[in-house]
Amino acid sequence: MFDVAVIGGGVIGGAVLRELSRYDLKICLLEAENDVCMGASKANSGVAHAGFDALEGSLKAKFNVLGSKMMAEYAAELGVKYRRNGAFVVAFSLDEMETLNELKERGENNGVEGLEIIDGDELRKREPSITKNAIGALYAPTSGIVCPYELTIASIGNAMDNGAELLTDFKVVKAEGEKGSFILYSEDGREIKAKAVVNCAGLHSGDVARLFGDSSFKISGRKGEYILLDRECAGFVNGTLFFTPTKKGKGVLVLPTVDGNILLGPTATEMDEPDTLTEADSLNFVKEKALEMCDNVPFYNAITSFAGIRAYSNRHDFIIEESSFCAGLINCAGIESPGLTSAPAIGKYVVNELIGRLCDLKVKHSFDGKRKSECFFKRLSVEEKNAVIKEDPSYGKIVCRCEQITEGEILSAIRTNPKAHDIDGVKRRTRAGMGRCQGGFCQPYVAEIIAKEEGFDMTQVTKSGNGSYLLKGVTK
Repeated sequence: MFDVAVIGGGVIGGAVLRELSRYDLKICLLEAENDVCMGASKANSGVAHAGFDALEGSLKAKFNVLGSKMMAEYAAELGVKYRRNGAFVVAFSLDEMETLNELKERGENNGVEGLEIIDGDELRKREPSITKNAIGALYAPTSGIVCPYELTIASIGNAMDNGAELLTDFKVVKAEGEKGSFILYSEDGREIKAKAVVNCAGLHSGDVARLFGDSSFKISGRKGEYILLDRECAGFVNGTLFFTPTKKGKGVLVLPTVDGNILLGPTATEMDEPDTLTEADSLNFVKEKALEMCDNVPFYNAITSFAGIRAYSNRHDFIIEESSFCAGLINCAGIESPGLTSAPAIGKYVVNELIGRLCDLKVKHSFDGKRKSECFFKRLSVEEKNAVIKEDPSYGKIVCRCEQITEGEILSAIRTNPKAHDIDGVKRRTRAGMGRCQGGFCQPYVAEIIAKEEGFDMTQVTKSGNGSYLLKGVTK
């Protein structure tokens, strides 16, 4: 019997699980896919928003500002890259300048610090790539960038190191109540019991809630497509560049990532049947918008494109509450942007204010909130690298040339909670395969390491689980 079961291994589920692991509770995470971070948390902009956009009094505004203030320490504890790079909301007309004044006032009412309106000349001094058509901007110095999949994996891994259990391929298809607890059934016939359940299932959180008899909200999907430019473009922009927002969202962004790439996107396409396919028309739209924002965008350095699905609710705000239809079920649903930024604050609120009403929260004195970065070797000095190699020679062999990822880091990803079992799992944890050649060189070597470590033939190695095999057999 678990005290708490968290459904959904995204950034919100990870933040809740990590916060739960501070206490003397038996807890688990149920993830429908073969690995964590397989939904929106692996494919988004990675912006730690300042909090000026969310409507005053909304849960989005509350948790955005709280999460923004927590993010630097939260990321540092987990060994995750984070940088406070600032953001510019750019105006191209007098009407948009008026909207920026409204955003500044809203942000200040939300508690965002340091907001200022600057003119076009000052904007181009700070961001020379911005087109001359821009007449001004709202500058938010507290906006930052973080790696969303690193943050998710590290949160869940830290919780597991502190006693949490992870059950993958556990798609919850049925829920039954039984004397103050629940029985949760997976698609393949497994079952677990829990006294309380936290629904963090993202795009599927409405479906999960209905299993418990709660149909009080509806979740829909909106696809966002991106173009990623090579790290050779580092410095093209330094801050996060937004268009003045519309009702559909924040629009196409031009921004750096914490790893030095430049990211363009996303689109915003309503989806009846969500998919993560990229389409030529959508990517051309991203290019057009990027050229409206900046001159001489180096599209020739594009190394990949991808898409993610962001879930939003018909309440148009975060849903963070104990269900009024099912005692013991806590819904964390409709957590669209700024959900990534809000995650640390949501995790604390859910545990302290909601789980605390259902379970006795006794502090676990053995809790250790620190975690070493999975991808660290290339940032060391020569002396530090030599010391690491002396202790473990596997760090002396470069496997991914583009990202300078070593065999030691790949082995660590396979051995460290939550353990990677396939090519994409290693990629998300180490960046092996995320460089200019997109795995063209290193993928066979990564597959070989996985096969050897897991003790099976290379033909059993998959790209992303579920039968996505790389090899058919031996040719020679």
